[in-house]
Amino acid sequence: IVFSLAVLIVASPVFLISAILIKRESAGPVFFMQERIGLNGRPFRMVKFRTMHQEASGDAPTPSSPYDSRITRIGRYLRRYSLDEFPQFFNVLCGEMSVVGPRPEMSFIVDGYGPMERERLTVKPGITGLWQISYFRQGAIHENLEYDLFYIENKSMLLDFVIISLTGFAVMKGTGAY
Repeated sequence: IVFSLAVLIVASPVFLISAILIKRESAGPVFFMQERIGLNGRPFRMVKFRTMHQEASGDAPTPSSPYDSRITRIGRYLRRYSLDEFPQFFNVLCGEMSVVGPRPEMSFIVDGYGPMERERLTVKPGITGLWQISYFRQGAIHENLEYDLFYIENKSMLLDFVIISLTGFAVMKGTGAY
């Protein structure tokens, strides 16, 4: 919670500039909110900066290219540097997410979980995690169970520190999502 609060305070100028640019470029809200499934299967509303045009479906497949026509110009930049994820620190402050953990999934994906996948729901979902810093992040989140299970079984402050540090390097390098 302290880390999240610090990030929100330090990043507040980036929040303000991002919000202005999102509103200038396209109609619609600044934030994109979507129901995700969290700890013990409880739903919550995850918040991100909106990176797609308002009329783009929230449940459509994730863009696989930075040139997907649904993504706005500012959205490309926000995704590249993972700045679209910063509002999730509000989810951390609300106790719905952790900084590090498995990514939260949509309910229709969780509905298809078997016993092994349900292990993901035994910890709070995170803004970042092992899968996000891996070289295999091009695949679907729900298809990379081994990263989440490894994290759950080996969870520690040191592992969290390593993941947060590597995430910071990836963000500075611009190896975010499309």
